[in-house]
Amino acid sequence: MSDARLPNVVADVGGTNTRVAIAHGGDVDIATIRRFRNAAHSDLGAVLATFLAEGDHGKCAGTCVAVAGPVMDGIGRLTNLDWVIDRPTLAECTGAGTVAILNDLQAQGHALDHIAPASLKPIVEGPAEGTHDAKLVIGCGTGFNAVPVFRTETGRYVPPCECGHATLPVLSDEDVSLARYVTTAHGFPGIEDVLSGRGFERVYAWASGEDRRLGSAEIMAAIEDGSDPDALRAAKAFCRTFGRVTGDLALTHLPFGGIYLIGGMTQALAPHLVRFGFAEAMRTKGRFSTFMERFAVWTIEDDYAALTGCAHHLSGLMDPVPRADL
Repeated sequence: MSDARLPNVVADVGGTNTRVAIAHGGDVDIATIRRFRNAAHSDLGAVLATFLAEGDHGKCAGTCVAVAGPVMDGIGRLTNLDWVIDRPTLAECTGAGTVAILNDLQAQGHALDHIAPASLKPIVEGPAEGTHDAKLVIGCGTGFNAVPVFRTETGRYVPPCECGHATLPVLSDEDVSLARYVTTAHGFPGIEDVLSGRGFERVYAWASGEDRRLGSAEIMAAIEDGSDPDALRAAKAFCRTFGRVTGDLALTHLPFGGIYLIGGMTQALAPHLVRFGFAEAMRTKGRFSTFMERFAVWTIEDDYAALTGCAHHLSGLMDPVPRADL
């Protein structure tokens, strides 16, 4: 049994920065959130030790961290940083009796029912959700991934996935051309080779015939002012691919409770998704096109959702009473 007088510590570990906060039950204390540059620390243990010492928090009852990378057998490995995170190390540096490690998309999944309505922006309309309807979180930023969120009578289950490395779907001659182009990145046309920050830059290079290479911020600026037809072509190809992949994932997991988009590329392109064909591509599924109208799509505008998800998951683990947010 954990000591209720001690706080819990939650962390959102990205490739560049780590955010850490104190949580009480499922509630994150926003005032305690601190951001650390990973390059200034040897590992996550050093980050957490610094956070606890500087905040005079001492030891904690539980800790849960969200990792931007795959988690297997209780060990998380960051995709874009040479950090390996395991439960014994986290327990040692925090004094926590309960320790959990989640993939960052899993943490977002555990947060879904605890996000303020004002932080949800509709992209594609759909019917209202039912109590136990599944949901889906899709992250498009530095990389691409998605996780289903199954809400059952025995709790919430958010299994890990690595769907960004599945094969890029192609329908048209233009799709084939793009798939062949991005294959040069890793020898295989993966979804993430298009639907990511670096992927967006590849799509632009393809659209321009490699005449010019721009960073994603420059491409977005060109889209906003309409000055570059290659940028518009790239955006249309990106948004159509995003919609098509979203539709495929919807048919795979049947998220009648809604689809929730997160990530830097999602936020950057959110105002343009419908304009550039996201909804049409998502719902164009032949004889299942009408069926696709059952899936609503939202974007999440909450920088602390992963911390909230960690807090609720940890609270569920520490609470002996069965909860709906396990």
